[in-house]
Amino acid sequence: MTDKVDYSREALMALDPSPLRAMIRERAHHTIEIQLYEALAEAKPLSPNTGDNVRELLAIWNERGLPTTGPDFDWVYALLDMASRLARGEKVDLSRFAGKPFSEAEYATIRRLIHERRAVRHWTDREVPDWMLDEILEAGRWAPHGCNMNSVRFIVVREKNEPGLFKGADVPPGPVHIVACQDLRIYYIQPGYVAHKYTLENNRVLDCGATMENMVLTAHALGLGAVWLTFTDAMRERLRKRFKLGEHMIVNTFMDVGYPAHTPMPPGRMRLDELVIARV
Repeated sequence: MTDKVDYSREALMALDPSPLRAMIRERAHHTIEIQLYEALAEAKPLSPNTGDNVRELLAIWNERGLPTTGPDFDWVYALLDMASRLARGEKVDLSRFAGKPFSEAEYATIRRLIHERRAVRHWTDREVPDWMLDEILEAGRWAPHGCNMNSVRFIVVREKNEPGLFKGADVPPGPVHIVACQDLRIYYIQPGYVAHKYTLENNRVLDCGATMENMVLTAHALGLGAVWLTFTDAMRERLRKRFKLGEHMIVNTFMDVGYPAHTPMPPGRMRLDELVIARV
C-alpha cells in the first residue's frame, strides 16, 4: 500500500469501483451525516455546501456508468436530501427512525441469547438449510461497521462439497464454514488524509469482530451451534488458491456452523466487580 493516494479526477475515473464506492460512503458519513445530526441536535444552521464532496464523487460514479442501486446508495441520497432541506430552512424529522425500548419479555430474550450462546465443536449429520445461512449472513451485514465502510466479504463452504479445504483447524470440521474476508483497499484509500496503518488495523479488526459476533448469536437463536475460529497459514493459502483471491483481500477468520451434537456447559466467567477497573 502506498502512503499517498491520488485523488485527482483522472485517478478517480480509473479507480476500482469497490474502493470508490466505499469512498462515497465514507465521505457521506464524515461530511454529511455527522454535520447533519449535529445541526439537528443543537438547532444550528447547516451550510448549503454540505455534501458537495459527495456530489462530486457521485458525478464521477455516474459518468463512469456504474449502477447506483443498493441500500448504501439509498442511504447516501437520503442524507443529501435531508442536508439540502435543512440548509434551505425546512424541517427534517427523524422520529420515524427512533428505536423503542425493549419490553421486559423482549429484553429477557436478548439476555438469554447472550448468556446461552456456546462454542459448539461437534455436529450431527443434519443439513443446515440455505435460509438459515442467509439469516446468519444478513445479521453479519447489519453489524456495526466504522464509517459504514462495508469491508467484510463472505465465503460460504459446505464441508461435503469441499472436503479437506479447512483441514488444519483444531476442531472437527463443521458442516458449514463461513469465512469473513476483508477488502483492504477500502481502508487504505480514503479522501482527505493519508491512511494511518495502525489505526486502520484496529478498525478492521473491530469491524470483523462485530460481524462475527452478530453471526454466532444469530446461529444460536436459530437453534444451531457455531464456533468462531482462526486460520493457519496453510488454510489461508488453500482458500486463496481455491477462490482466486487477490492480494487486497485478507482472509481474516471463520466460523463453523451446524446442528449441535452436544450442549456445552456454561463457562465460568469472572465476577463483574473483578473486571471493572474504574467507574467514576
